Amino acid sequence: MQGMELSKKYFEEFGRSMLEENFKDILPYLAVGLTGSGSECFGYDDEKSQDHDFEPGFCIFIPDESAIDTKDEFRLQREYDKLPSEFMGFAKPKMKPVGGNRKGVIRIGDFFKQRCGNPKGELSVYEWLSVPEYALAEAVNGEIFFDNLGLLTLIRGNLKQYPDDIRLKKLAEYLLTMAQAGQYNYNRCVERGENAAAQMSLYKFVEAGLHVIFLLNRQYMPYYKWSFRALRDLPRLGNLYDSLEYLISSDNDGKRAFTKSNMIEDIAALIIKEMKSENLTDATCNDLEKHAYSVNDHIKDGTLRNMSI
Repeated sequence: MQGMELSKKYFEEFGRSMLEENFKDILPYLAVGLTGSGSECFGYDDEKSQDHDFEPGFCIFIPDESAIDTKDEFRLQREYDKLPSEFMGFAKPKMKPVGGNRKGVIRIGDFFKQRCGNPKGELSVYEWLSVPEYALAEAVNGEIFFDNLGLLTLIRGNLKQYPDDIRLKKLAEYLLTMAQAGQYNYNRCVERGENAAAQMSLYKFVEAGLHVIFLLNRQYMPYYKWSFRALRDLPRLGNLYDSLEYLISSDNDGKRAFTKSNMIEDIAALIIKEMKSENLTDATCNDLEKHAYSVNDHIKDGTLRNMSI
């Protein structure tokens, strides 16, 4: 059983009645679901995931103290803690996860401040560019079972994907990295016999390539250990999984280096084709650096467009 299913069943079995019977006065302000940190919030959990931080539970989201004061917050948490500690063969741990409280009562503002730096999810241009993608992914993943106030859903909707100009700026950044690491530095490192540096170049190329693919799909790339798992589910260029994996998991001897060099150009061509389908670039070559600058030229906001890629 995956964590999301366990959470839903636990909530329907115990949580819903607890809230409806004991908290009628503040129920209109509450939201419940499972979102945030943890593989179960992405649907990537499996049997191996159950060896840590895997438990029956759910999140109760509450607004700021003008709507629900600390006394009600304490009451909610106390009643949540009284819910059965075991369910369907899984038990709540006695110690909280290292990453902090992932379930129970959570202030909406605290949840978003922890992930994007702003309790209302209102980000400046600089913040959009600097907040890690995995943190934004955690802000909008999972599932909300109900949201009576609508505030949680509203903020999640505003953060669901990058604004168009931000998306283009980040796309240009990663295209430039792909060009430098894969199309330029990899071959030079191989020619010099710098195998470790060559492999690092491939890693940089693949990492930037993953970011580009997620941006083309208008999705945030999750935490690195789930990036390849998430890649398989993407409709656009998700089929590059095997090629990208091969680049960073095989040696760089003479024949393989030649193969990898060709693969880099093939991957570049496929990415360029996808960008062309969206009219994101006007360049007409296979040089990703030129496409990076062309993508940047499509940014409407002059200040952002003129910022260094």
